Amino acid sequence: MSKDIKVALVTGGNRGIGYELVKQLALKGFKVILASRDSEMGHKAAQKLQQSNLDVSFVVMDIDNQESIHQAAITVNERYGRVDVLINNAGVYLEENKKLVAMDPSILERTMTTNFFGAYYCVRSFIPLMEKQGYGRIINVSSEYGAMSDMSYPGVGAYKLSKFALNGLTRLVAAEINGNIKINAVDPGWVSSDMGGPSAPRTPKQAADSILWLATIGPEGPNGGFFRDGKRIDW
Repeated sequence: MSKDIKVALVTGGNRGIGYELVKQLALKGFKVILASRDSEMGHKAAQKLQQSNLDVSFVVMDIDNQESIHQAAITVNERYGRVDVLINNAGVYLEENKKLVAMDPSILERTMTTNFFGAYYCVRSFIPLMEKQGYGRIINVSSEYGAMSDMSYPGVGAYKLSKFALNGLTRLVAAEINGNIKINAVDPGWVSSDMGGPSAPRTPKQAADSILWLATIGPEGPNGGFFRDGKRIDW
């Protein structure tokens, strides 16, 4: 494979923002790996994009399962030998309309498993491929709910904590990595999707556009930041 062709992997790529991210990256000339826990839906999504002559492939990856992530990383390494861009897009919103200490603890545990630990294990599994070539861009799809200022307001506690932890992970990893590898977090806004609902004001394409610029930043670009529509926001 030509060294000029960059490889990108998007988790939760079979629908919503993830699907649009896969599509837009492929249109920009990336070789894109669509990752999904649902094999049938993932294959169908990849095939639909392939019919438009886009360079998209599929890999099964359940981000709730550490071994599944590890095996996906092995598969990607065997197929391509590299990952230039990793977008941790997959996430869940399982909220009950209850106070954090009153909700079923399993809601918090499941939310953290997917939204935080899923991203953590993806970074842990794929960053060695970036370190091998001294280049990489990692984008964690977060939320304004993950800002410290939002912790002062009640509601959606499990989701808020998961995104707050994801933002912390972003800053910690940014402080630890060396070379031309950058990691940033992005708030895509309220998006019309299965998670955001039909009344949300933003389209998946608008959300993707607000994320994708971080996939191609140069060595002078930001590292360890939290952004919305290209502008740095407070943690």
